[in-house]
Amino acid sequence: MTDVLHIHPETPQPRLIRQAVDVIRGGGLIAYPTDTTYALGCGIGEKDALDRLIRLRRLDNKHQFTLLCPDLSVLATYAKVDNPDYRLLKAHTPGPYTFILSATSEVPRRLMHPKKRTIGIRVPDHPICQALLNEHGGPIMTSTAHLPDDEFPLTDPQDVRDFLQGQVDLVIDGGFCGVTETTVISLADGNGPEVVREGAGPLDAIF
Repeated sequence: MTDVLHIHPETPQPRLIRQAVDVIRGGGLIAYPTDTTYALGCGIGEKDALDRLIRLRRLDNKHQFTLLCPDLSVLATYAKVDNPDYRLLKAHTPGPYTFILSATSEVPRRLMHPKKRTIGIRVPDHPICQALLNEHGGPIMTSTAHLPDDEFPLTDPQDVRDFLQGQVDLVIDGGFCGVTETTVISLADGNGPEVVREGAGPLDAIF
């Protein structure tokens, strides 16, 4: 059975945010709204929840996982960043970008790209995301709620409830989201930004 919490998208209710974070801390898998599309999230070290997410999205072993972070203060713990790249991240976070960086040993192996040893870092510009992260006290493993065979990610909260019923432990209904995923920029090779996926974040702000 999947629980549903109706959380205000601009002024999230602290009591409901605490309930949602309790699910994450208990090893659960949640669906929640972001500044782009709906997403799936779980605790960084929660193997069972991650396995469920992988099965739900039918991800292969080359998938690049991402950490949802409250700000850049946790960056040095999970990623290796040169000064020019840090300035780029600082200028474009929070916002609709995911940055691919070389991972540190603090990142669980299952979350790193198996060959490149990279991790995605995303700082969202959404009150519910920020409230979840602040209550949780650290990053959350995140992945777009883009189901297999669907052309677009989930964006309608009713669809999120209908399609994910019984497959996640909690759905946060925070209203409608967009249909465009984040722009993904790789900074992992040290040769400047490389566009992996063009999305909601404008490229002219990067180059």
